[in-house]
Amino acid sequence: MTSGEDGRAGIDAALVGRLIAAQFPQWRDLPVRPVAVDGWDNRTYRLGGDMSVRLPTAAGYVPAVEKENTWLPLLAPHLPVPVPQVLAEGEPGEGYPYPWSVRGWLDGETAMTPDRVGDLTGFAVALGGFLLALQSVDPAGGPAAGAHSFQRGAPPAYYDAETRAALAALDGLVDTAKATAVWEAALAADFTGPPVWFHGDIAGGNLLVSGGRLAAVLDFGTSGVGDPACDLVIAWTLFSGRSRAAFRDTVAQDRPAWARARGWALWKALISMRQFRTTDQDLAAAHARVIAEVLADAEGGRSAGASVAGG
Repeated sequence: MTSGEDGRAGIDAALVGRLIAAQFPQWRDLPVRPVAVDGWDNRTYRLGGDMSVRLPTAAGYVPAVEKENTWLPLLAPHLPVPVPQVLAEGEPGEGYPYPWSVRGWLDGETAMTPDRVGDLTGFAVALGGFLLALQSVDPAGGPAAGAHSFQRGAPPAYYDAETRAALAALDGLVDTAKATAVWEAALAADFTGPPVWFHGDIAGGNLLVSGGRLAAVLDFGTSGVGDPACDLVIAWTLFSGRSRAAFRDTVAQDRPAWARARGWALWKALISMRQFRTTDQDLAAAHARVIAEVLADAEGGRSAGASVAGG
């Protein structure tokens, strides 16, 4: 996540205002403001008091626009908390080359840190319930995991070379022997269940909190149909202790799913630590903590999934 500083990726409030005026003149007089916390794949602006504008920052993120416009209205009625409501679909224009969208505004603050959540264990149960509801939606016709989901929902083996390169670069900074064992366990844990809907990026920045409770889930750009193990990564990035146990019990996944989930968490933390270790010590340290949590979990007394039937 990045701050909402205007102008990133060549997108600023003035451009958004021009796009709105040209394509949706009924909203041309509404103020356009950057949001306090922005994503990376897209830029988000607040439009008036009850709408937002979402614009991809690069061509690789464009497939998510049509996917969300198509599937969010179909998913929303089955989910226990709100998700973005697509109000209008914008076209390239004013020098901006990609499709974009106008959505309803969802109130709340992002669950970036545990202190924003009143009852972390209750939050873990609520989030687990959301994931179960998402997985229960009929997957027929849904987009199979692949390039549009950046391989979320597919086997983590797609990122094998990238993970091993990060392990080599971080040798001496993390326990690469244990990390390699966790990664190889993830590769060996095949997904054999029926494909289901997954979100693809269940992270604090995509979860809104209001009154300490889960209020909405954002950013379905990496969603699709496949293996839901990628949605379990938050077990190590936000939860711990009782809240992690409650999340595991609620989502009721088996041991192989948790092995793949550890692989997804490890891949992202390794490549991020490698990226930031010389440029942002705080971010690098945060990813190092996730790596440590994953490795401890893998060899701890309570192995992932041990509390669920068949685990």
